[in-house]
Amino acid sequence: MELKKNPKKDLKRNSGMYFVAGLAMVLSLAYVALEWKTFYGDTYERTAMTVDDELIEEVDLVQLAPPPPPPPPPVAPDVIEVVEDDEPIVESVIDVPEPNQDTEVIEVEDVDFIEEPVDVAVPFSVIEDVPVFPGCESETDKRACFNSMIQKHIGKTFRYPELEQEMGIQGKVSVMFEIQKDGSIGNIRMRGPNKNLEKEAARIISKLPKMTPGKQRGNPVRVPFAIPITFKLSN
Repeated sequence: MELKKNPKKDLKRNSGMYFVAGLAMVLSLAYVALEWKTFYGDTYERTAMTVDDELIEEVDLVQLAPPPPPPPPPVAPDVIEVVEDDEPIVESVIDVPEPNQDTEVIEVEDVDFIEEPVDVAVPFSVIEDVPVFPGCESETDKRACFNSMIQKHIGKTFRYPELEQEMGIQGKVSVMFEIQKDGSIGNIRMRGPNKNLEKEAARIISKLPKMTPGKQRGNPVRVPFAIPITFKLSN
């Protein structure tokens, strides 16, 4: 038996239109799925800061006074008087002497400059020429001779104050003094544990003989010197 096709029942007649419609629907669904946004509500609680009424300070309102109005402008005069300037103008004239060919020009080298001595104090440890103690003039090391003669002078002149000796007061007195530019002793300062011990140390230093002054670059200068004097009782 031979099968026959009905032309009205052609299944492929509208297949193209259905394909295009299905493709458009799939693309629409894909676009909506990609652009879909989900909004979530607030999941936290908002907390408000409260301030106790007692901590709130009431401030009175002060009304500021308006600024004063500006002063009125000066009133212009009705008639303007023109005053002539009769005072003569005095020109300042600088009197410059005329150059004289007979004037003798002095060379700078012919002018004598007087150098005033500078009163400075140079420490004993750095001075060029140390003060010379009497008896050390012929010694090669005058610094060592100076220190030795100072110690001999202290030992020869030393006297322990009787009251401090009876009370058993001992200690070290630091004495600072200066050998002046004329070789004399001055500006004696003491620091110790007892006033009487300080006075005795000052007396010992004041008995130092006059020395040959120290020199720096050939000029006499003041030389400060410091030495400790120990007051110690023997057992």
